[in-house]
Amino acid sequence: MEPRKLKIRDLTLRDGQQSLFATRLPQAEIDKLLPYYENAGFYIMEVWGGAVPDSVMRYLDESPWNRLRSVSKVMKGKSLLSALSRGRNLFGYVPYPDYVLRGFYEEAIKNGLNVMRIFDALNDIDNVKESIKMINELGGIADGAVCYTVDPKAPEAPKPGFFARLFGKKAEEPEKIFTDEYFVEKAKEMERLGAKIITLKDMAGLVSPSRAASIISKLKAAVKVPVDFHTHCTPGYGLASSIMAIINGVDILDTNIWWFGGGSAAPAIELVYLFTQKLGIEIEANMEAVGEIRTRLLDARKVLAPFDLNKDKMPIAFDPLKDKVPAEVDRQIDLAIAAAKAGDEDALLAACHKIEEYFGFPKPNELVKHAEVPGGMYSNMVAQLKALHAEDLLEDAMALIPMVRRDAGLVPLVTPTSQIVGAQAVNVAMDRKKGQPDYSNCSNQFISLVKGEYGHTPVPVDPAFREKITGSPVEKPYDVSSYKAPENPVVEEFGVKLASNGEEELLLALLPTVANGFLKRRRAEEHAAKEAAAPKAEAKVEEAPKAAAEPVTGPTLKAPMGGRVVEISVKPGQEVKKGDVLMVYEAMKMENDINAEFAGKVKRVFVAPDQVVSTDELLIEFE
Repeated sequence: MEPRKLKIRDLTLRDGQQSLFATRLPQAEIDKLLPYYENAGFYIMEVWGGAVPDSVMRYLDESPWNRLRSVSKVMKGKSLLSALSRGRNLFGYVPYPDYVLRGFYEEAIKNGLNVMRIFDALNDIDNVKESIKMINELGGIADGAVCYTVDPKAPEAPKPGFFARLFGKKAEEPEKIFTDEYFVEKAKEMERLGAKIITLKDMAGLVSPSRAASIISKLKAAVKVPVDFHTHCTPGYGLASSIMAIINGVDILDTNIWWFGGGSAAPAIELVYLFTQKLGIEIEANMEAVGEIRTRLLDARKVLAPFDLNKDKMPIAFDPLKDKVPAEVDRQIDLAIAAAKAGDEDALLAACHKIEEYFGFPKPNELVKHAEVPGGMYSNMVAQLKALHAEDLLEDAMALIPMVRRDAGLVPLVTPTSQIVGAQAVNVAMDRKKGQPDYSNCSNQFISLVKGEYGHTPVPVDPAFREKITGSPVEKPYDVSSYKAPENPVVEEFGVKLASNGEEELLLALLPTVANGFLKRRRAEEHAAKEAAAPKAEAKVEEAPKAAAEPVTGPTLKAPMGGRVVEISVKPGQEVKKGDVLMVYEAMKMENDINAEFAGKVKRVFVAPDQVVSTDELLIEFE
C-alpha cells in the first residue's frame, strides 16, 4: 500500500517574507534562489499578490510584472505559481469594477500565474464570485479561501440591550457566529461557484489544534475539491495545528523554508517533515532541493537584517536529511503525535513548543494570543501609537478591539479590515484620553466599512450606530459603476504618457498613489537614457541665487506619523474653521482626514500631493 501523500504550497517568496521581513526581498535575491526551486517539486509556490505588487514598487522600485515573469521563466511550469487576491479589492483597498478585475487576472495569467487564492475580508461571497468565475474562464485555477476568525470576547460592560438587539439573547450569552458550520457553508458556496481548491485561511494563527481537527475533518467531508490549510505561528498554534490538519486529512499544507518559517510566518517545512516521517506520510517535495534553497536563504535573510525583528535570535542551522535529531526532541515528536491522536490539545502544544524552543524559533506571542488579533495588526497599532506619542494607550486600544469589531458587524480581522479596526480602536482610545465621546474621530475606511461599501458584514450593523458614523441608517454598498479609473496624464517635463503600456495602466488603476511615483521614475530613466545618447552642446548655466528660507513663526501642523500626502484641501491665504479638513493623509495603508484643531488663516503649505513625509515633518503653517 502506497503511503498517503501531502502536497506543499511553499510561501517563502511571498507570505513568508511578507510576514517576517515587511516584503523587502529584492529580485536579485530571488534570482539566486530560483534555479534550486526549479527542482524542489512543490505543488504550488506562492510568489505574487498580497502586499507584493504594492511593496516591490513602493520600497524596492521594482516592477511587479517583472517579478512574476522572472519566476515563471525559470520554473517552466514545474510548480504551479500562485498569488493572493482580495477578491473585489484585488491587491488594493477599494472595490474595483469587473473590467479592472478581468484585466489584472488576464495579464497575470498571461505572465505565468496559475493559481489565484481569492478571499474576502468579510467572507462576503458576493465579493469573490466574479473573481472565481473569471479565473476559471481565463484558464487559471480558482482557490477559494475562507477567512478564519473567532467570536470576540464579551465586553466587560456591554451597552444595555446591545446583544439583545444584535443576537436576540441576553448580554452575557451572545450567540456564537463563527462556528465550524459557518466556515463549512462558506466553503461549500465557493465550491458551487467553481473553486477548484478550498483553503482555510488562518491569517492570525488563531486556529487552535482542536479547531483545526474539527474544521478540516468537516471540510473534507463536505467538499470534493482538495482542502488546503494556511496558518501562522504567531500565538503558538501553527505547528501543532498543522499536525492536527495533516492527521485529519488535509490535502495541501502551506509552509515556509527554515530561515523564513515560524514566528509570525507559517511553520517550517523541515519541522513538518520530521512529523510526516513518523506518521508514514510522504511530503511531495524534493527535500534535497529544499536543503539547497535553505542554504542560500540564510544569506537572503542577512540581506533583510534591517527589517528582521529576530536577527539576533535566529533558529539554529538544521538539515533533517543529514543532522541527527536529539533524543529529547525525538521523544517530544512522539509525544506530540500521541497527544494529537488522543485529542489532548494541551499536551500537543507543550510538546510542539519544546521542539520549536530547541531549534530556536520565536516563542508564542502571548499578547497576540490573548487579544486574538493578527500580529501585523498589533505591530501597526504599536507604530500608530508611537507616532502619536501615546504608547501608554496600547493596552486600552487592544481592549477596545472587541467593541469596535461588534459595532462594525463582527468583521474578521484580515487585510484591510484588521488595519481599519485596529486604527479605529486607537482613535477611540485617543478620544477617551481627550475626554471626547467614542468615535469622535473615524477614519474614512471605517466610515466606508460601517456604511456597507466593503460588503455585507457577518452580522448586520446596528442602524443607529450606522447613522451615528455615516449620517444615514441605511446600508449603502459601494457602487462600482461610480469607479473612475485614474488618468494617465502626460508627464510634462518628458512629453510622454505616465503609463506606457497596458500592464502599467493596470498598476495605475490598482495602486494609483504608489504607481504614480514608480512610473515617473521609469519615464525619467528613459528620458535620461535618451538624453545621454543625444549629442551634447556645452552650455554655461548661471545659477540663480537661492532665497533664504523664511523662518516659521506661526502655529503649525505636523505629520502625525510617517506616510504620504494624498490630497491637500487648503491653500495659502485661506481661512479655515475648527474641524475643517486640511488634507487627506495615508499612513499604514489607511487614508485619514486631518482636521483643523483651531480656526485660522493658512500662511504656507510645505508639502504637495503624493509627497512622502516622515513623523513630525512640517505640513502647514498658519498666520
